[in-house]
Amino acid sequence: MWWLVAAVGLGIPLVLTAMPEFGMLAVGGVAAAIAAGLGGGLVIQVVVFAVVSTALILVVRPVARRMRTERPELSSGVDALKGRRAVVLERVDGQGGRIKLAGEVWSARSLDVDDTYDVGSQVDVVEIDGATAVVM
Repeated sequence: MWWLVAAVGLGIPLVLTAMPEFGMLAVGGVAAAIAAGLGGGLVIQVVVFAVVSTALILVVRPVARRMRTERPELSSGVDALKGRRAVVLERVDGQGGRIKLAGEVWSARSLDVDDTYDVGSQVDVVEIDGATAVVM
């Protein structure tokens, strides 16, 4: 019974601090409670708690850390528009023009002031400058 109380006690800091190690220790407490329920002595219960908790920390923690660092960044807002293709609606040059980008009409200008893009041609968005897409 005391192992279950300890497991709940370790679960509280897990929720409050979001430190997964407390959860792994709580699982060790549950495993020790199971060992106690099966008739294991105090030494067996402590060994089960230590082995299960240590094994979880040694195995799960590096996997979680690797998953956190390998997670791809999700772009949103204007950052998500960089690198996308657009269709020219009104001639685009160094002074201005209009494009259709991600289903919306945007004002646009060419990256190089000497470049021009005619209606219907496809361009790539290099950056967003205020409310104007810079294209090439």
